[in-house]
Amino acid sequence: MRVWRYGDDINTDRLFPGKYTYTCSTADEVKPHLLEDLDPAFASGVRPGDVLLVGRNFGCGSSREQPVLGLASVGVAAVVGRSFARIFYRAAINQGLLLVECPAAVDAWTEGDPVEVDVASSEVRVGNRSFPFPSLPPEILAIRESGGLLQYARAALAADRPRG
Repeated sequence: MRVWRYGDDINTDRLFPGKYTYTCSTADEVKPHLLEDLDPAFASGVRPGDVLLVGRNFGCGSSREQPVLGLASVGVAAVVGRSFARIFYRAAINQGLLLVECPAAVDAWTEGDPVEVDVASSEVRVGNRSFPFPSLPPEILAIRESGGLLQYARAALAADRPRG
């Protein structure tokens, strides 16, 4: 697991360049361009289970879904931040990407500290310290566990269908 650290007001253009908005729509098309203008090493270096620690207002800017789609598809375990832009937060729910607001954990991290997010206990562990965060609503957890809103809705519809 690797920790990627970014600052305040990182907008969606820096997470996924706008010049690709109409030419990249699938996860495989998006992945090579993730954070291209912010951190050119990210797309080739990110691995499933990695964690992003971010500042205030992460994901501000346009409402494009590609940044969240890309982060979810490369297997980012969580984005732990001081705060998130509202539209980005909703897009993360839709894609099943875990966002956790925990400023104390972001502030406590130093290079080399492992970071673990425990949703069940609502805490972020940084090195040997633990930081609580507000429990996530069961609906958001169910959407995340389903792999996103579309998969969650499909499963709910299938469960409601009469069998026979």
